[in-house]
Amino acid sequence: MLKIAYHPIFKHNLPLGHRFPMSKYELLHDQLLHEGTCVEANFFSPSRSADEAILAVHAASYLHDLQHLTLDKRAARKIGFPLSEALVNREYVITQGTIEGSEHALTNGIAMNIAGGTHHAYPEHGEAFCIFNDQAIAARYLLQNQRVKKILFVDLDVHQGNGTAVIFRDDPSVFTFSMHGAGNYPFRKEKSDLDIALPDGTNDEAYLSILQETLPKLIEEQQPDFVFYISGVDILESDKLGRLSCSLQGCKERDRYVLETCKAHHIPLQISMGGGYSPEIKTIIEAHANTFRLAQELFF
Repeated sequence: MLKIAYHPIFKHNLPLGHRFPMSKYELLHDQLLHEGTCVEANFFSPSRSADEAILAVHAASYLHDLQHLTLDKRAARKIGFPLSEALVNREYVITQGTIEGSEHALTNGIAMNIAGGTHHAYPEHGEAFCIFNDQAIAARYLLQNQRVKKILFVDLDVHQGNGTAVIFRDDPSVFTFSMHGAGNYPFRKEKSDLDIALPDGTNDEAYLSILQETLPKLIEEQQPDFVFYISGVDILESDKLGRLSCSLQGCKERDRYVLETCKAHHIPLQISMGGGYSPEIKTIIEAHANTFRLAQELFF
């Protein structure tokens, strides 16, 4: 059975007019149930992750400042959310959802988190709506517990996975692949193991062609036994923070290709949703829902 991390805490109250579409987590959960893609048994409610797991990736001083709400104002502004105890608790739960999801993926071939994909979180700071790097923490968990030996990150959010790149820069057991918009945030890119920067206006045909040329070669070269996939839907032409020109169908075919490729190679994968900032929330929900529909169709 497909297992999906979801908790009501994912939908965090933000100031009126905030640009982050926080309602998408609850709406996506409800849509998947409404249309019959999922039943309640598909969802698991994660607890709070242990500090030990967080500290395998993040600096003790950073965690201390989050726990005590003592981040300096500049560091807090970089995150983009008003810092609060409730927000920090939310991040612990999201992270645990990805950790537990990685275990479910080892059993079932795939698992998902309705939230997560917080790839802009560095060891010593957060930025761009990212506080803890959920998939990096789960990767360290798998490696430290000898659950896997080699991990491949497939980051197809429109923004480069800069935090993830830095975290695993000197770790040969993790290969980071990020395909992102060249003209998008972060404007100073880090160096992943493989970066593919796409020009503004890249359409479905060009996007899929590059992905199909790249992913099988990476799997053959790296021989991963686990994949963490960030399926950001901010590659859509409608996205306010995107600058690429992919359609809903193109985004779905991207996900199909990643899932089919991992399944064909018998590589378990954990998927976190990443970004999506189209003006209409229904577009964001439809694009994300496609990823879950494909997981059910291809794996169960």
